[in-house]
Amino acid sequence: MKYSPGIQEGDSLRGYIKLVREDGKIDLRLQPEGYDAVREAMNVIVEQLEANAGLIALGDKSSPEDIYSRFKMSKKIFKKAIGGLFKDQRIDLSDHEIRLLENTEE
Repeated sequence: MKYSPGIQEGDSLRGYIKLVREDGKIDLRLQPEGYDAVREAMNVIVEQLEANAGLIALGDKSSPEDIYSRFKMSKKIFKKAIGGLFKDQRIDLSDHEIRLLENTEE
């Protein structure tokens, strides 16, 4: 059986059912599938930015280990999330830094 880093026996985590097998066993995911995972990741990143004065020292070129250590998400999901935030003009992005842009809504 394969475990994700940092998960210990007895931990209580939210899981998502991926498949119910014919033998009655289930396959679980720890992150939602598809774009729901990206939306959730975007929210986590924005919350972290707000809690850290709008700046986080991680970016597009950061290591997968650093990203997982900070956000508990894969680099793939992280890059999709920061790409969406950048496209929505909510962040400024460099190789090793993310900066939350000021809210321009009135």
